[in-house]
Amino acid sequence: MSAPEAPVSGNGWGIGGALLGFAAGLVLAAVTTSVVASATGYRLSSGGALPVAVTGADVGGLWVGLVGAVVLSSRLRGTGDLGRDFGWGLGRWWDVPVGAAIGVASQYVLIPLLYFPIERVDHHLSRQLGQPVQRDTGAVHGLGSMVILLLLLAAGAPMVEELFFRGLVLRSLLGRTPVPVALVGSALLFALAHFEAAQFAGLAAFGVVLAVLAWRTGRLTPGIGAHAAFNTVAVLSVVHLR
Repeated sequence: MSAPEAPVSGNGWGIGGALLGFAAGLVLAAVTTSVVASATGYRLSSGGALPVAVTGADVGGLWVGLVGAVVLSSRLRGTGDLGRDFGWGLGRWWDVPVGAAIGVASQYVLIPLLYFPIERVDHHLSRQLGQPVQRDTGAVHGLGSMVILLLLLAAGAPMVEELFFRGLVLRSLLGRTPVPVALVGSALLFALAHFEAAQFAGLAAFGVVLAVLAWRTGRLTPGIGAHAAFNTVAVLSVVHLR
């Protein structure tokens, strides 16, 4: 498989537009989260387990900004076709299963190997690494809420984040920087966007894996499969231990 042609520098998509879309998404997420939290009686300052409705409002607001940035960039500075501009589409039949295998391997091999030396020093690291997923799943009770959470974190998040980070962000960087810089840069931005200090290294490493998949294939579907499997394993592992 050959790497996709990089966008032409100065005539491609801008990283500035991506950052504006992300900022707009954060603002929308803050608004929608506050509204839903108030309606459900959940106190955001409590730091407790997030109700599924609040999680949905949070990611939903963010996704509007991310997808909006992609669509506007495609229409204003691209062809208007998300497939041509960013590799969005059904892809090949093996994209998702191969990607899923890579996602599971990343969760069970890459992440443990990465954090193994640190855990020998910091014995509380394992608990810290699991806190974000525990926060998202702590209020899940029953099959219905679990299905909704999985749709959000294991289906919606992979599609939106791959379209934004490995579509718009990565291709913007490919048009302006050498390939290694673009791959690592998009991974670092992906990790930073999650605002999780303990998980930063793991997210950045996995972000490199996702960036390489998108770059080498020219498609987002392998990364979506990997991202979906990665998130699914994380959620089900925590739920299983409860």
